Amino acid sequence: MAEKKYVAYVGSYTHGKCKGITVYDVDVEKGRFTQRSETECSNASHTALSKNGKYLYSIEDEGVAVFKRDENGDLERLNRVGIQGMRGCFLSTDVDGRYLYVAGYHDGKVTVVHTHRDGSLGSIFDGVFHAGLGSVAERNFRPHVNCVRPTPDNKYLCAVDNGIDQVKIYAINKIRNKLELVDILRCPRESGPRIIRFSQDGKYAYILFELSNEIRVYTYNGEGKLPEFELIQTIRTLSDKKDQYHNAASGLALAPDGKHLFCTTAGENTVSMFEINDEDGTLTKKFVLPISGDYPKDLVIFPDNQHIAVANHSSNTITFFKVDYEKNVIIMNGKPLKVNEPNSIHIWEV
Repeated sequence: MAEKKYVAYVGSYTHGKCKGITVYDVDVEKGRFTQRSETECSNASHTALSKNGKYLYSIEDEGVAVFKRDENGDLERLNRVGIQGMRGCFLSTDVDGRYLYVAGYHDGKVTVVHTHRDGSLGSIFDGVFHAGLGSVAERNFRPHVNCVRPTPDNKYLCAVDNGIDQVKIYAINKIRNKLELVDILRCPRESGPRIIRFSQDGKYAYILFELSNEIRVYTYNGEGKLPEFELIQTIRTLSDKKDQYHNAASGLALAPDGKHLFCTTAGENTVSMFEINDEDGTLTKKFVLPISGDYPKDLVIFPDNQHIAVANHSSNTITFFKVDYEKNVIIMNGKPLKVNEPNSIHIWEV
């Protein structure tokens, strides 16, 4: 049986020399990337994969672009559509692969775009602008949708608003082509919710808070008429002696084994690892260690669970580490890889 082959896609802003999306061959055993090609996509700050794995979606200025993936993972542009708003910052797809969800940081908008069977992007399903005022703390005083992700049962869409300290929960009315607000998770003022991820079994939600430097753990139940989220734990992402006001939690990744959660923090420039309790989904912090780069924006865990790669936006690097789960340390794995202003990083099978 042939070994699985993987590629990595790194999305970057294109103010400098980068074309937008850099494609890398992934050596899972060695825990390293080798650059293969670049694809032009203006300010490709985030990417997402179609459910069938054949297409790659990317932010592209005030719209989204889609590319066909060949057998090696290289990309061929199909089309691009506008989102009738300012530039997005985060993408996700629904469980059925029918829609592409776009988070709008700059204008506080949630946009849903139809996807077609031939891979192309279609018309806008719906778009909703968030309203309200935040804590008037630096930039966090108006809506900034930073992440959109469907619940694992595909019943709801979670829109994480970094500016007004809320996670808005929408039902997707496929008859009326509308997003319908059904609930709001109101978070502490000046906490800055940034990313939501769900456990592999779909029973728990993990929300990363940029300003308070915390992860909050919620139980999730979608069996009733309305979604139910219940807070069961709050845990800090920083090393114990650090001041939260000079740091910003930035990236959140669930390991393929479903047993570990990794978080990056800008400011102190670290990665923290948490072990997930099999019985109740709660987290135990195992380490907080430096990533040898400046302003980590995102990270990815290799398919073998043994290696991680961190995209460091300000130092223009990707740094690689081997994870020692027994000693609870990471060991740097080779020299940093140079890439201009990396903003998102993913590994997918081809």
